[in-house]
Amino acid sequence: MQIFVTGGAGFIGSAYVRALLQDEFAGAVGASVTVLDLLSYSGNRENLPVSDPRLQFVQGDITDSQLLRDLLPGHDVVVHFAAESHVDRSINSAVPFVTTNVLGTQILLDAARAAGVGRFVHVSTDEVYGSIDEGSWTETWPLAPNSPYAASKAASDLMALAAHRTHGMDVVVTRCSNNYGHYQFPEKVIPLFVTNLLDGKKVPLYGDGGNIRDWLHVSDHCRGIQLVLEKGRAGEVYNIGGGTELSNKELTGRLLEACGADWDSVTPVEDRKGHDRRYSLSIDKINKELGYEPQVTLDEGLAATVAWFRDNRAWWEPLKARSAL
Repeated sequence: MQIFVTGGAGFIGSAYVRALLQDEFAGAVGASVTVLDLLSYSGNRENLPVSDPRLQFVQGDITDSQLLRDLLPGHDVVVHFAAESHVDRSINSAVPFVTTNVLGTQILLDAARAAGVGRFVHVSTDEVYGSIDEGSWTETWPLAPNSPYAASKAASDLMALAAHRTHGMDVVVTRCSNNYGHYQFPEKVIPLFVTNLLDGKKVPLYGDGGNIRDWLHVSDHCRGIQLVLEKGRAGEVYNIGGGTELSNKELTGRLLEACGADWDSVTPVEDRKGHDRRYSLSIDKINKELGYEPQVTLDEGLAATVAWFRDNRAWWEPLKARSAL
């Protein structure tokens, strides 16, 4: 099997590629992988085993249609992670999000169709649903994105599903809850808080800390993606959640304890514009159809994540220095 992975040097994409190359998925043992990644601020070649003979790494942009025409022929599957993904950055400047997430996805869809690629897995986010006060989102919930990032991902979801309905492409869409784990770029809340606390610095807590998120270990997310790749129905959406909801204040408390810090290390800051109050995904569909269940508990996952960042300063310190995080 030949698998084409966009954004494969990023946090989630690289976790998926490493799992493939370590033959963690029974349906893809021995697969060869091509990674296309622009290596923008959050992409990092060090996230990948670049010397693995089954891996071809190409630095490039998903908006480069000629490059895609050159690379895609011969591949069986596209797994599309490449995206601008940080909400705060989208609030400050939305154009790159539209360019990469919407235009880039459409260019990639067109190139995959022209190359005769089989399955196209489009990796998206629960943020496309907006905010929910009670209950959990199913895959048929109306899209109501509230940030430029979420709006751009909702648009890319619709373009991917339109390619199935219009052209008959074998497209499936996944929507995940908040990921965490090893190699996560330190602008995201868990690695930002952990690395700051390990350095004895303060951490910023938005608003009253009452915003609630469902947390998903990246390894569980990758398993869910592979299940959808292997067994998901074309033209369908599958939610992939972790099943553990915490308020930001509750999460902060756990990270303070794990890092040996106290609430004196927390600085309240003005709330993010348009900050969604609560996210909650129903995973009934992927559970019943494909047998997905999250395997990593939040206690286990957070402990392992904190330990990894404590032991891998050589990876994250240069990233924080360059990005002034």
